Amino acid sequence: MVDFGREVCGDLEAATQREWLVTNGLGGYASGTLAGTLTRRYHGLLIAALRPPVSRVLAATKFDEVAVYAGRAYALACDRWADGRSAPSGHIYLERFQLDGTLPVWTYALDDALLEKRVWMQAGQNLTYVLYTLRRATLPVQLTLQAWVNDRDHHGNTPPGRAPLVVEARPGGLRVRLPESRAALDLLSDRAAPTPHAAWRKNYFLSVEAGRGEDPIDANFCAGEFAVTLAPGEAVTFALAASADGAAAPAPSLDGAALLAARRRYEQDLITHSGLDHADAAADPAERAAVRQLVLAADQFIVRRGFGAEAGRSVIAGYPWFTDWGRDTMISLPGLTLATRRFDVAAQILRTFARYVDQGMLPNHFPDAAEAPAYNTVDATLWYFEALRAYQAASGDDALVRELFPVLQDIVAWHARGTRYGIGLDEADGLLRAGAPGVQLTWMDVKIDEWVVTPRTGKAVEINALWHNALRVMAGWARQLGAPAEPYTDLAERAHTGFARFWNPAAGCCYDVLDTPDGGPDPTLRPNQLLAVALPHSPLTPAQQRAVVTVCARRLLTSHGLRTLPDDDPRYHGRYNGDRRTRDTAYHQGTVWAWLIGPFVSAHLRVYGDQSQARAFLRPLLQHLAAAGLGTLSEVFDGDPPHAPGACLAQAWSVAEVLRAWRAATAP
Repeated sequence: MVDFGREVCGDLEAATQREWLVTNGLGGYASGTLAGTLTRRYHGLLIAALRPPVSRVLAATKFDEVAVYAGRAYALACDRWADGRSAPSGHIYLERFQLDGTLPVWTYALDDALLEKRVWMQAGQNLTYVLYTLRRATLPVQLTLQAWVNDRDHHGNTPPGRAPLVVEARPGGLRVRLPESRAALDLLSDRAAPTPHAAWRKNYFLSVEAGRGEDPIDANFCAGEFAVTLAPGEAVTFALAASADGAAAPAPSLDGAALLAARRRYEQDLITHSGLDHADAAADPAERAAVRQLVLAADQFIVRRGFGAEAGRSVIAGYPWFTDWGRDTMISLPGLTLATRRFDVAAQILRTFARYVDQGMLPNHFPDAAEAPAYNTVDATLWYFEALRAYQAASGDDALVRELFPVLQDIVAWHARGTRYGIGLDEADGLLRAGAPGVQLTWMDVKIDEWVVTPRTGKAVEINALWHNALRVMAGWARQLGAPAEPYTDLAERAHTGFARFWNPAAGCCYDVLDTPDGGPDPTLRPNQLLAVALPHSPLTPAQQRAVVTVCARRLLTSHGLRTLPDDDPRYHGRYNGDRRTRDTAYHQGTVWAWLIGPFVSAHLRVYGDQSQARAFLRPLLQHLAAAGLGTLSEVFDGDPPHAPGACLAQAWSVAEVLRAWRAATAP
């Protein structure tokens, strides 16, 4: 699916714009550019999640390789510096870059020799493997690697004046003490000889951070050097392992061939188990390959939350910087776990979040520093009902519904009588209202200092579509379990009747928010109303459903998702770039969101039933797998053509909603 030759590899700009990602199921990850250039503070060979899935620190940054072949030295690293230099320029030797599943593979051409490099992470451990193999040569290659490490939060930069890290020799490699993180990093090899060093190097220039208005200057620490000679066909394995709080981590295996084979089996099993490998034999082979790649991308977001017997499952909202968010998790669950037939994982996620329900609310997110969860969300809880409904429909598991039903009853009761942030039922029309000064509650949740950019205080259209859907689902479950269904049926009927207030006959679509602080409805055209068509229980008439799909298609749809405002709105921002304030102002004011293609395709299928057309809407996002975050999907895109990608290089609900919609668009 992702395979580039020199036309991309040898073009420094093109090679630095494409990024790879591997993950470990703990929230830890490794990421970088195709060229090897560090462009983000989040790039590194090991960003360890010390308290899964948060407390993430940059432990190992990179290897700088020099290969000597037939008396000639080849510097394979690639760096940019604060003074504007690019040196060394190892990308010029890069003959091929590909993804083997999710594993990035570099092939360097050294005259007639080919040196291959692969990177992957061990599932369930803060452990990255790097494997070098001399695929072709007529003489041995002498390979020397400088190991660059760090000891900082992955959101930050290395402060000036840091004392040298303590590097110790240990069997098979080196150990680096990380005092800031209260951790240790082991750099191990099966055959390379280590030599300790101890020196900081300053003035790495991080170009993406510069474009984001962040500090672009960083430093890294050289912990040592490894040297090995490879004969043709030979390989050398490196293991980079982080352990927290001085914990004695088990010595990792260094059998690179066996580890690589195990990783490949794991990924092939994911594809086979999903049933998507041959789900649509009539599809274009490139599309089928893209869907298989998305199955692997989906796995990268599923993480463990906590330790030991109490550990649960959750979903990282996006790499590199998001933690697990309730809203993103529940929207993503059907695509990440049900479309891929990982029903056991879905059940674990649903049980995990049930433990955190408080005052009838799911958490909005878990902070990266492992503090208490924040509950400033109105929609995460309502998405929970739809996630459980989709789970039951896909798995046939009624037992989990029975187990969680008391939690759901409590949620509805809290919403009916009122809970945090003004969230509660309006007895006058049966709709949910929400809003509190200075608090962002819907998915359009940007807050700049004390300014909530899109407050949407009042009765938001998608919130009430979700509320109506949840009540209909609850009534069905109550009947199934022999519990009284009338309270939920009555609330659902009132919500259905009240929802008629959202219809804006002058515009032929729905208002975005009713009963705003200004007193009237907000007629802004936004994609949120698509949920009133896409959810299983729609409160709109068939004619209204068709009208909503039509207006959103004509004014909001792009190749990579839907705009958050039409381009003729005076508040529209067509570019998502610049410093944080500029980006955040545009975030929900015109920026395209990939995840919205899912509700749009579901709504379009409901109205027109045309699976071929539904797949055509998804095709540009399948092609995007080779454009930015390789093998995965970006978070957002510019509202203006050509819709350049932005924000997270890998976003859970982008991947999930394309998978879910593809499954629906290819169902018999």
